[in-house]
Amino acid sequence: MVKKLLAIVSIAATAGALSVGSAAAQDAAKGEAVFKQCMTCHRADKNMVGPALAGVVGRKAGTAAGFSYSPLNHHSGEAGLVWTQDNIITYLADPNAFLKKFLTDKGHADQAVGATKMTFKLANEQQRKDVAAYLATLK
Repeated sequence: MVKKLLAIVSIAATAGALSVGSAAAQDAAKGEAVFKQCMTCHRADKNMVGPALAGVVGRKAGTAAGFSYSPLNHHSGEAGLVWTQDNIITYLADPNAFLKKFLTDKGHADQAVGATKMTFKLANEQQRKDVAAYLATLK
């Protein structure tokens, strides 16, 4: 009886862990819907108020062709910032704080001044994950 109860508890715990993992997974389709908020400034294929975002995942910060970046963003790219999904997730929470911390952590605190042109903040972590997943699909 005890073995049977332990087996049931073990199965239930595993199922619960799997469902939590699934709930926190990134969803590119949901990210595309959330990205509509970003379209005031961004498109995949052309620069607007913000840079074109096709190919952003894997791209060095501050390097989209034809876009004039803030010094803060440009210096971050020169210091080695490459846009990974994880970096995008963190960046979207507070772009200025992210870039300033990145530069400071890389030993460039003197360049961690001013502000990025990106004033939008996406507070919801799941939405940030979903947007990052969506951006990864833009080639």
